[in-house]
Amino acid sequence: MTNGLFGLFRWDMSGQPGGATPHYHRTFTESFYVLSGSVQLFDGATWVGATAGDFLFVPERGIHGFRNESGEPASMLILFSPAPPREEYFKELAEIRASGRELSRDEWTDLYTRHDQHMVE
Repeated sequence: MTNGLFGLFRWDMSGQPGGATPHYHRTFTESFYVLSGSVQLFDGATWVGATAGDFLFVPERGIHGFRNESGEPASMLILFSPAPPREEYFKELAEIRASGRELSRDEWTDLYTRHDQHMVE
């Protein structure tokens, strides 16, 4: 719909701890806008508490992450630009979680590489 200019997702998190560990993308920027709840955003240096109305822009190759450790639901918008086909990445993650399948380190590396997701240890 956007001709590849941007992609926009709403990420609704349960109260269960979880999120994305520090990583970066080589080919696109990513921005986070918190709609509700309390989220921890990693800005490449520190984890920062964010609540409704807070925004974080991450340039290409900028290290970032997010997590919800509040025990309460939280929601945020995630904007990608230009728009990579992130739907496939999120579909794969959902299938892995729903099936309970355990991926090897090599399988995780393959999944991440195919979707320009470069993990930082």
